Amino acid sequence: MLTGKEKMTEYYSTVLFVCTGNYYRSRFCEHLFNVLAKRRQLRWLAASRGLQTWLADGYGPISEMAVQRLEELGIPINGGARFPMPLTESDLQAAGVVVALKESEHRAMMAEQFPAWTDRVEYWHVDDIDCAGPDQALPVCEAYLEMLVERLEQP
Repeated sequence: MLTGKEKMTEYYSTVLFVCTGNYYRSRFCEHLFNVLAKRRQLRWLAASRGLQTWLADGYGPISEMAVQRLEELGIPINGGARFPMPLTESDLQAAGVVVALKESEHRAMMAEQFPAWTDRVEYWHVDDIDCAGPDQALPVCEAYLEMLVERLEQP
């Protein structure tokens, strides 16, 4: 369930970013979205979760590649480096928008773990580190995030 600053309030809606390990792509999107939304005074907060978080066990709280790119963008993590968290039904129910980072990777996982949500998720096409380096994948995240923020700004 979404907790702390991620918790949806009567004033904010939640964008939930989902990837495999909740270690790299979804965490990058969560942090960057929250800064973009705050700058544009949107009443949206981001959270992130993973479909197979055990794959990130032993790697630490967040990918250094994500942290490095965020710092390059002037976005320090400042205590936001929690460990990966698994996706739950409650997380899905609490979110106003759910984005899975790579359709070819995550649609089948969603169908297996949360079948009622498979077609209710917005799927992006952002490769994981096995297919693209951070210099390729993270700018794709940034472009998608910009489009999402612009869409959420519309009345």
